[in-house]
Amino acid sequence: MRALSIAATGMDAQQTRVEVISNNLANMNTTAYAARRAEFTDLHYQIARAAGASSSSDGSIVPEGVQLGLGVRTSAITMDITQGTLKETSGDLDLAIEGKGFFEITLPSGDPAYTRDGSFKRTGEGLVVNSEGYRLAGDITIPQDARSVSINPEGDVYAYFDGEAQGQLIATIQLTTFANEKGLEALGGNLYRETEASGPAIIGEAGQDGVGLMRQGYLEESSVDVVQQIAELIEAQRGYELNSKVISAADQMMGATTQIR
Repeated sequence: MRALSIAATGMDAQQTRVEVISNNLANMNTTAYAARRAEFTDLHYQIARAAGASSSSDGSIVPEGVQLGLGVRTSAITMDITQGTLKETSGDLDLAIEGKGFFEITLPSGDPAYTRDGSFKRTGEGLVVNSEGYRLAGDITIPQDARSVSINPEGDVYAYFDGEAQGQLIATIQLTTFANEKGLEALGGNLYRETEASGPAIIGEAGQDGVGLMRQGYLEESSVDVVQQIAELIEAQRGYELNSKVISAADQMMGATTQIR
């Protein structure tokens, strides 16, 4: 009975959906986390009679065929690139991107990774790193004797010293964009890696050619909409229950068949 396997694919799809929702809710307070959404597509069809086939010797054409679907499968888990709310922190090295763009991070292997999490820190040597200790691209170093740091929306980093009214430009933070941000590979730790689907990294200046601006003293919050996630969770639960009822009904029908005398 095909209903058993069809309903099983439906239960598996709803389980995947619940797993995606649970990950979204788990990361509702993760800085710059982009909510995910499970997408589905129907499986191939068994064609008992093709649409447009001849139904008799006189050449009559059937207006509709007999095509039996065989279930559903997960086609993608897509990333919602909607920007999260900017939350003020007043941290000198807290940066939020308003608009498109990613910060480039240098991994211990030397390979680049990308993030929108701008909660940067300063090492004992003054090097600017992320929360995992990975360096911000450009090896930006803040002088030990700098009393404060200012970063303008274009990414220019100024250090202020005692006895000097004007700040000194010590570096410029550049941003990276991609033709298809949804094609990036998530590495964990708020980091992404370039793939063939995302296209090559395009390094640009903040505020130019569609690249976003930086906001010092702010961090981007997660884009997870909790109310929407709870509504989708209830919907997925109902879908799972309905598919399980189909399996139960099909099992009862098979039982009735075996009891025929």
